[in-house]
Amino acid sequence: MAASRRRSKVARPTKLVIMGVSGCGKSTVGAALAEALGGTYVDGDNLHPAENIAKMSTGTPLHDTDRWPWLDRVGDALASRQETTIIGCSALKRAYRDRIRAKVGEPVLFVHLSGTREEIARRMRNRAGHFMPASLLDSQFAALEEPRPDEYAVTIAINQPLTEILQELTGIIEKLGPK
Repeated sequence: MAASRRRSKVARPTKLVIMGVSGCGKSTVGAALAEALGGTYVDGDNLHPAENIAKMSTGTPLHDTDRWPWLDRVGDALASRQETTIIGCSALKRAYRDRIRAKVGEPVLFVHLSGTREEIARRMRNRAGHFMPASLLDSQFAALEEPRPDEYAVTIAINQPLTEILQELTGIIEKLGPK
């Protein structure tokens, strides 16, 4: 069971980013959480420019200059919705999370799905139809800056069933306060 990073008594978050390296379960957890909260899930992969998808598909890691337009799209997608919105986005670096926060202009809760390299590599080998090859996993871990205590973020361990991840996460969200 992972500990949450920072919890303060604020209104229940309505803008959330499910973050972590590729293969950690962002889409699965994000969609399930949106259903549990009665919100909308947006897969951040669908917000990537075509050039980014092409690069990653060939095993070429993205650079910050590739990511900025994508992160702006993630922030715009969160900012444009009034309902509870959850977006799956790697948000690997603090600067990326800060950029999303700046675009949204209101609190964004980042949910870091944390797992071991071995566990995530196994998941990536077992999934089909995704553009991100397992060969890029090391570059993802190299870029990852886990959320710091001063960020509005929680960390959830992925080495548990989805039902337990959701139970832990919804419990944390409920403690944050009413909507």
